[in-house]
Amino acid sequence: MPMALTTTTKSLPFPDLTPTTARPPLKLHPPISLSARPVLRPLALSARAPISSLDDGWVADLVTPEFFDGITAKSPASCKGKSFYTRAAFLEALSSYPAFGRTGSHDDSGREIAAFFAHATHETGHFCYVEEIKGKVYCSEKHTQCPCNPEKKYYGRGPLQLTWNYNYSLAGRCIGFDGLNSPELLANDRIMSFKASLWYWMTYVHHLIISGKGFGATIKAINGGECGGRRPCAVNARVRYYMDYCSRFGVPPGDNLTC
Repeated sequence: MPMALTTTTKSLPFPDLTPTTARPPLKLHPPISLSARPVLRPLALSARAPISSLDDGWVADLVTPEFFDGITAKSPASCKGKSFYTRAAFLEALSSYPAFGRTGSHDDSGREIAAFFAHATHETGHFCYVEEIKGKVYCSEKHTQCPCNPEKKYYGRGPLQLTWNYNYSLAGRCIGFDGLNSPELLANDRIMSFKASLWYWMTYVHHLIISGKGFGATIKAINGGECGGRRPCAVNARVRYYMDYCSRFGVPPGDNLTC
C-alpha cells in the first residue's frame, strides 16, 4: 500500500500452522471466507533450504550505513521514520532470524535482501511512515482465535506495515509481545517493529524468493491487492526499487518480477 497516500497475549490456542497454498494479503482487502481463500501457513521446516555458508556478517556487509541511510535520505525531514528506523535496529532484530539473507545461493541471498528493502521502501515511503495514516480497525471477526480488543486498531505498522488482528496475534506469540492488546508497540519500539516485519517475511515470504518463484510472488504475499493489473503503478514502483537494490548488491534480479 502506498503509505504516502493512505497511511495495516492472551492465552489462546496456538493457530494451526499446517501448510496450505494461499493466504489473505498483508493488508488492503477485507477478509473473505477461508473456504474461498485458505490462509497460507508457514512452510514446513523440512521444505526450507539450508542456511548457506555465507558468514554472519554477510547481510551487514550489503546493508551498509550508506545503503540504509540512502533510503531514509529520500524522505522529508519531518518524517518520524527517519529517526525511528535505523540500521542498528534492523541488525539487532536480524539476530533472531539467522536464515534471512543467508539461505540458498549467493544470488538467492542477495535477492532476498534486495526484495525485503524494496518492499519496506515502498510500504513506508523511504522509511518515512511508522504507522498507517488514518488507519482502519482491520479486525477480522472470522478469526475467532484472535479476538480483537475493541479499543485497539490493527492497521499497518513497521517496515512492512503489519496489518490485521490475526497477524498481530501470531507475531506477538512468536516474538514476545501482546499483539492483540498492545499493537501500538510496533510504532514505539524500533527493534520489535523490525522483528515483527522480519517475522512476517520469514513466515510467508522468505521461501518464495529463495525458491526461485521471483519477486512477483513476494508482491502477492505482501499486498496481493496490487496484483492482476489492479494497481500497476504500485507494482512497478516495487519492481524499480528491487531492480535498483539488486544492481547495488551485484546480483541478477531473476525472472517473474511482476504479479
